[in-house]
Amino acid sequence: MLKPLLIEIGVEELPAVPLLKELKNIEKKWLKILEENSLISEFEFYYTPRRLVLWHREFKTSQEDSELEFFGAPMAMAYKDGEPTPAALGFAKKCGVDISEIGKGEKGGKEVLYYKKEIKGRASAELLPVMIEEWVKSLDFGKAMRWGSLSESFIRPIRWVNVMFDDDLVDMKLFDVVSSKQTYVHRISSFEVKDISTIAEYFETLKNGAVTLYPDERKKNILAQFEKLQNEQDIEIEIDEDLLEEVVAITEHPTALVGNFDEAFLRLPPEVIITSMKEHQRYFPVFKSGKLVNSFVVVSNALTDDFSKVVEGNEKVLRPRLADGLFFYDNDLKRGLTLDGLEKVVFMDGLGTLKEKIKRETLIAKELFHLYKDDIKGDEDIVERAITLAKADLMSEMVYEFTELQGIMGYYYALALGEKSEVALAIKEQYLPEGEESDVPSTPLSAIISMSIKLDTLIGLFSIEQIPTGSRDPFALRRAVNGIVRIVNEHKLKFDIVKTFTQLASNYKAFDLSKLEEFFLERLRQYYKVNPSIIEAVLASGERELLAIGKKIAAVETMVQSESFAQTFSTFKRLANITKDMDMSQELSVNPALFEDDAENELFNAYIAVLAGDYASYIEELDMLLELKPQLDAFFDNVMVNADDEEVRNNRKSLVALIYKSFLHIADIKEISVS
Repeated sequence: MLKPLLIEIGVEELPAVPLLKELKNIEKKWLKILEENSLISEFEFYYTPRRLVLWHREFKTSQEDSELEFFGAPMAMAYKDGEPTPAALGFAKKCGVDISEIGKGEKGGKEVLYYKKEIKGRASAELLPVMIEEWVKSLDFGKAMRWGSLSESFIRPIRWVNVMFDDDLVDMKLFDVVSSKQTYVHRISSFEVKDISTIAEYFETLKNGAVTLYPDERKKNILAQFEKLQNEQDIEIEIDEDLLEEVVAITEHPTALVGNFDEAFLRLPPEVIITSMKEHQRYFPVFKSGKLVNSFVVVSNALTDDFSKVVEGNEKVLRPRLADGLFFYDNDLKRGLTLDGLEKVVFMDGLGTLKEKIKRETLIAKELFHLYKDDIKGDEDIVERAITLAKADLMSEMVYEFTELQGIMGYYYALALGEKSEVALAIKEQYLPEGEESDVPSTPLSAIISMSIKLDTLIGLFSIEQIPTGSRDPFALRRAVNGIVRIVNEHKLKFDIVKTFTQLASNYKAFDLSKLEEFFLERLRQYYKVNPSIIEAVLASGERELLAIGKKIAAVETMVQSESFAQTFSTFKRLANITKDMDMSQELSVNPALFEDDAENELFNAYIAVLAGDYASYIEELDMLLELKPQLDAFFDNVMVNADDEEVRNNRKSLVALIYKSFLHIADIKEISVS
């Protein structure tokens, strides 16, 4: 039998960020408990700042009856002379019955002791109190608190519990709170507790009490109000999805309002104003024609016919925040971009201070400059200037207040202090890319600065044995590798992993460079979303230049996905098998005078023609090599490679090896797996 089930846990206002972090686990944890209790059914989870709600439209009134089978010792061991042995008596005790109730069964072809126990399903109303308590206590919001005389803790004090099963109250106690058919509505609507007689009345009471229970509906309402404000006031509201989710989590009856601040604050960099509004006040910035204006949008949780006081209050709160920002900004400009103080900031034990890190980064930047100087507008001095000033804003008052603005503030300070625009831009983009969806540095100079910082961190941490293990990567070295790969590919910079690391490692404590190489290659395996065997085939070729690796992977993938490849694969894999014991690094030579069959001549001539070709891409080269299939098939059909004559045998193997070596230049074909 199925009945509706409503579970509401009432709390003091939940902090948005911890709630949102745990959100993805909340439903999973309840589902796990349902599975463990054999009460699985569809449900929905809702939340507001003051409540966590589970809603089952249909829930089993009891567990289903089940059977449990027990198998014991073989009958020959269970009875002696018609009397039960200790093995039989122990089995009966285990089953919780008298030996007279134990029967016979078959298992593994033998007659054994057997007992089948009928298990009556328990009523859901009996199980729910324990299940709900287990669920609530499993929720992990980070920090928890205790209140009253309780020894137990939760993210916020629990104030009411309402569990209704088909309109009947489920009696339970949670954190010393006894369940009742009651709820609370929006505080401004009413402070009084609301008695509930039915589940339908519960939903109606919340609606009438200005509580929008469904998060999706609150979000939809906010976005609709944003759109209306934009149309009415000819403005553009910047919608930060993370901020929007926070606002949804802290409101029960959201209302979007426009406020203003003094236009004089627009002298601040836009990022300062936006960060101050978002981080401290959860305000949305406002633009006109793509330019930040002295307005903001706040989503209020108030209930009133006149929101003027609400707007005025928010404007009043924002003003000192922006005033502080302007004070920091002016002080920082007076101080200028300086490295003073960085000599006291330790980057990492074993790697010295930030000032020492800058010196190492400068050496790397100069090396990269000489590698890529044809792509950079300017001389070595501009590279040195950019990398030297990159971390200067870490000592600024603004970055001390808003750490997320590091680099960005350096950009604005550099421009204001007369630095070259390309230097300022490189400072701004030094941390890019910050993730898979992030932009990469936009200029070659910015690319070199970003790569230098990432390379120093990588090589430096490996040199002191701070190597990521498992999922642990506290210094984001995997992200650093991904960033380097993306920069190299975007800017078409030739970057040989082995040569570059070997060249740069002299500035660090000696360590096993092969570990760093393998770490880098492991990230490459994750970076390219192709058949993993294709990546292994390309890496097995010995290629370590990133641009070439990417081009070869693309070429081999195209080859593997072609309709004809499945038919030709076995022919070319045979090349690898024949030459598996040969040293492919040695000079290979073929003597046509030793050919004894026309198939040898035809294959050799066709190969020479392929070798003489001028190919614009690896895929063109692979296509021409694949064209050798008819000649190879004829060769394998008509020619005995392992001839008795050693000279002839070696000549034939060398011919096969030459063709295989041409593939190996791009990828080791034997590493490829095709389904």
